[in-house]
Amino acid sequence: MSAVSFRLIMAAIVLALFSLPVQARVGEAARAGEAGENAAAEALIPAEMGAAVVASGAGDALSTEQVAAVVAGRTGGASRLPPLAYPQTRRLDLMETHFGVAVADPYRWLEADPRRDADVQAWIAAENETTFRYLKSLPGREMLRARMAALHAHERFGTPRKAGGRYFYTRSNGQNFSPIHVREGADGPERLLIDPNSLSADGSLAVAEWVPSPDGRAVLLALQERGSDWRTLRVLDVESGTLRADRIEWVRYATLAWNGDGTGFYYSRFAVPGEADQPTTFENQQVWFHAVGTEQAQDRLIYETRRRPALLHRAEVTADGRWLLISSNRGTDRRVELTLLSLARPDAKARTLVRGLEHEWQLIGQAGDRLFFRTDAGAPNGRIVTLDARHPRRAPLEIVAQRPQILAGGSMIGSRLVLAYVTDGRVVAEIADLEGKRRGDVPLPGLGAAAGFGGRPGDPETFYAFSSFTQPPTIYRFNVETGETSIFARSALGFDPADYVSEQILYPSRDGTLVPMFIVRRRDLALSGQPAPTLLYGYGGFNVSQNPSFSPARFAWVEQGGVLAIAGVRGGGEFGKAWHDAGRGANKQTTFDDFIAAAEYLKAKGYTGKDQLAIEGRSNGGLLVGAVVNQRPDLFAAALPGVGVMDMLRFDQFTAGAFWVEDYGRPDREQDFRNLLAYSPYHNIPDAADYPAILVTTADSDDRVVPGHSFKYAAALQAARLGEKPRLIRVDTGTGHGIGRATDKIVDEYADMYSFAAYWTGLKLGAVDQQVAGVTNVTK
Repeated sequence: MSAVSFRLIMAAIVLALFSLPVQARVGEAARAGEAGENAAAEALIPAEMGAAVVASGAGDALSTEQVAAVVAGRTGGASRLPPLAYPQTRRLDLMETHFGVAVADPYRWLEADPRRDADVQAWIAAENETTFRYLKSLPGREMLRARMAALHAHERFGTPRKAGGRYFYTRSNGQNFSPIHVREGADGPERLLIDPNSLSADGSLAVAEWVPSPDGRAVLLALQERGSDWRTLRVLDVESGTLRADRIEWVRYATLAWNGDGTGFYYSRFAVPGEADQPTTFENQQVWFHAVGTEQAQDRLIYETRRRPALLHRAEVTADGRWLLISSNRGTDRRVELTLLSLARPDAKARTLVRGLEHEWQLIGQAGDRLFFRTDAGAPNGRIVTLDARHPRRAPLEIVAQRPQILAGGSMIGSRLVLAYVTDGRVVAEIADLEGKRRGDVPLPGLGAAAGFGGRPGDPETFYAFSSFTQPPTIYRFNVETGETSIFARSALGFDPADYVSEQILYPSRDGTLVPMFIVRRRDLALSGQPAPTLLYGYGGFNVSQNPSFSPARFAWVEQGGVLAIAGVRGGGEFGKAWHDAGRGANKQTTFDDFIAAAEYLKAKGYTGKDQLAIEGRSNGGLLVGAVVNQRPDLFAAALPGVGVMDMLRFDQFTAGAFWVEDYGRPDREQDFRNLLAYSPYHNIPDAADYPAILVTTADSDDRVVPGHSFKYAAALQAARLGEKPRLIRVDTGTGHGIGRATDKIVDEYADMYSFAAYWTGLKLGAVDQQVAGVTNVTK
């Protein structure tokens, strides 16, 4: 088993004034939340602005002269254009009573699957026709798209994974999907293993996850179609580069784990929809074993909890192949139970290692019968303990005690532990031996984020990727025994990071709590002291942190002279469990208060001016944007809510929504219902107000946050009297929530979003002379 990787957050300017610590993700990069264009994973309203840049739903795109006239009109020149005419949306006379409260839901028919319902398809077509006619009229849109495409086109490497003396990694030259390559030894010749761009003619099929077998002879691929969360597992033979006949279906929310000798793997799956003895909901997830070269029908059921059908199960195999560890949790909550199975005997029974969903337990490595975990059990700030695999009833043995600093993440590499701590207002990486004694530090370049640090016992070599807001990932090769560091590959774009300034400030929220915010802008803009059009991004949920990372789309905004601000509002994981709890459930309004306070701070301190602020958020962040626009429409010039959770009374009835009750609460409980209704974006749109320009984005194949959320929300926005500024919806076709989306789809969407935000905040888009330079591959 490769050691569990972690993400280090280098927050060099975060002050020690915080009483709540930064929380680094362990075992995965944050997706849902979605930082960067492909996430979550893992984001603005002037009262006197001109009308929309489209005359009517039946008219042609505006001419260059007309666009120029409208731009002049926004600054006090030419007269306004007629208001935008939206497609007519059928309303239902649907009213339901919950706990004595009558709730209207006139657009429920838009919840139907758009891939199968002709009426919804017709509605999408009409909305997209109106929206794209408008977007094509925006000044600078095509120029911005070309620049984003160029920024995406640089050659880039993924963090290498070592198995059987081979090195596996992705390398892209700007393709839609990154091909996987392999080397025999770190300095051996490179060979293309598989190009995901050739898997389907229309780009609908992508490699979502992939894991090499311990001996390096095969790679397990998880394929997704049209951005779906469902996975089909395939086995790639490394020698021949061909796919074997094995095909595993109905995999979702699974960790993929090879057995010790690479002859098979463990995975988690749900029942096939329509099986007579299984519901079609996401219940009773099971762990199965598949022997390579056999049919899925021959797979062996390993573990399930039928009496507790809501639990999710993820399997891991220890590095020596002797033990199977199953972590069980409820929904998105990270508190887990641990179950252990010996793989030495086929008839071995599962034994409980940790009972009760009370604490976080994250496996970071193994040495003999000792299993090393990072846990908050008995240590709110986190500690490292071992559990005895042969004697599961023995109490944990402490290896690294709790400190005043937060233990944010960990990994075992060779005979060392790599630990991430928040100390003196910044995150540092420390090396310790297996008895917990400190042995040194990991040299990290500065303000940014590091991810990777996979490894195995006995092998001191590891790789990690470091990136920042203005620097694409650089891949480092690191020896934990000697401390030797070298660059494996480095991207080289045609700009100087010194021309840009990244800072992290603290601003007070409504209740006085200090909230962190990154602010990125051109150095000349910072020196001028002038306010500028600003894009404020937020997420604020599910313990997901907003960390420094390079995004071509966001960089294009900054390059044009815009300000980028990313607020670490409560509900996220920026400062540990308490920070998460402060913005979840009954405390969700705190998330919105923090984001509103960020907007007020940016204006008060002169980062941005009147009618210059746009806001963006995706998924849970889409909910955030929808809620704060309803609560404070006067603050924003434009708003970009993407793939958002907009109907808080019915979110739990679709696909993965049932898992989100741990963060939001349960609509069928009165106290939760009243709290949810108070901020639900769909239910709190007023009959009349002056709203910012809004561009809602979603995708017809999204099976995580179903597009019905955005459809209903957009229909309600268009039906209300909210002023002359546009309220449009852009529906991508053939894609999902964001993961596994083709690069050209990403570029198209963000060019539309950011040219929309630029127009309504007054950011003038112009040509950029700088050229993309490529990559420096140090290990030839």
